[in-house]
Amino acid sequence: MSISAANDPAPPPKLSPASVKVACSNCSLRELCMPIGLSEEELAKIDELIATRRKVKRKTALFRNGEKFHALYAIRTGVFKTCVTAEDGRDQVTGFQMAGEIVGLDGIVNDHHTCDAVALEDAEVCVLPFDRIGELSREVGALQHHLHRVMSREIVREHGVMLLLGTMRAEERLAAFLLNLVQRLQARGFSRSELVLRMTRQEIGSYLGLKLETVSRTFSRFAEEGMIDVHQRHVRIVDVERLRAVLAQPGSTF
Repeated sequence: MSISAANDPAPPPKLSPASVKVACSNCSLRELCMPIGLSEEELAKIDELIATRRKVKRKTALFRNGEKFHALYAIRTGVFKTCVTAEDGRDQVTGFQMAGEIVGLDGIVNDHHTCDAVALEDAEVCVLPFDRIGELSREVGALQHHLHRVMSREIVREHGVMLLLGTMRAEERLAAFLLNLVQRLQARGFSRSELVLRMTRQEIGSYLGLKLETVSRTFSRFAEEGMIDVHQRHVRIVDVERLRAVLAQPGSTF
């Protein structure tokens, strides 16, 4: 399950090897996950760094909590959820990541991953060996600066989640969630009003700190009030201004 736009492009052609050479210079997501304004020489060096890509089947973990940290992963296709296991054994969803975003930053601190990253649909990632990132950063200064920006963005996102869970009502949480998804998809060239929710209502509730019944009831309320149309996993934003008005703090992001 994952997030995607309703007008998803055709999937990339199937590739038989599990690991193949990838050229960042030819990737449509380059400006989302790599520094902007690199020279041809710098791009060639990064192409050498990102030597492989890895296919991850739906419901399969890219990495697990406690595993040794070796690399960062730039998502090429598909969507992942990151989660930790609560004391009662339930999965607590901590985020949803889509194409053009980087996962694995949690492992930098102590060389071990502190969460699971699970594909919500068949996905593909570019593998960025972390030891080589350090070496290349000394040659391509923009790469280190970009990594710092990615880490800073993750800190801001976590602060936003804390605000959302600590101060927002159920309606505000779901409105912020939907607006955030649409904004991220629009940055990738998709529709500004239509999306497909591949994650379950249960997973949305886990992320937003809401019970399943509350998530379902809030979706129904938004639909009844003409803010959205919902057909199973397909969601169309009918009145974005009214949806934004639900937020007590419209500037909140997560």
